Amino acid sequence: MIQKALGFSIEQRVHTGVATINPKETTMTTTKQIPATQNDAWGFWGSMNDDAQTAWPIAMIAISDATCQPLESVKAFLDSRHGRHFADDVLNEILRGHAIKQAVDAAVTRWMGWTIGRQTSKEYGIPRGLPYLTGFVIHCEIVEEELAA
Repeated sequence: MIQKALGFSIEQRVHTGVATINPKETTMTTTKQIPATQNDAWGFWGSMNDDAQTAWPIAMIAISDATCQPLESVKAFLDSRHGRHFADDVLNEILRGHAIKQAVDAAVTRWMGWTIGRQTSKEYGIPRGLPYLTGFVIHCEIVEEELAA
């Protein structure tokens, strides 16, 4: 049997380059350290007011998952003026009667559905056609790195 020749038994599986003999889990639990805001007066946190404490980790993970960008990049986005605009979209969904998680998910879906147009590309240097949310998360990370240099 080929599997035996390679040293694997039938119940083993390889995931992200690591062999394991554990049976497949039905749920995945992960612990991500959520960076704290550096802008509690403005940006996403300041706009969310009393909901900020609850909404921050939900938005951080949802945006990171949707854009495939690290949490530090998402923090830079949420702490920026673009994060304030994202918060406005979340708050509009809350006013429509959605819970925070559903409001964040709706805003993420909306921002991922928009694409960077010609004018925005020219103004910010973000490639045209990129999802709006992805483009601005990356843009904010670059701006933050430039300011730190």
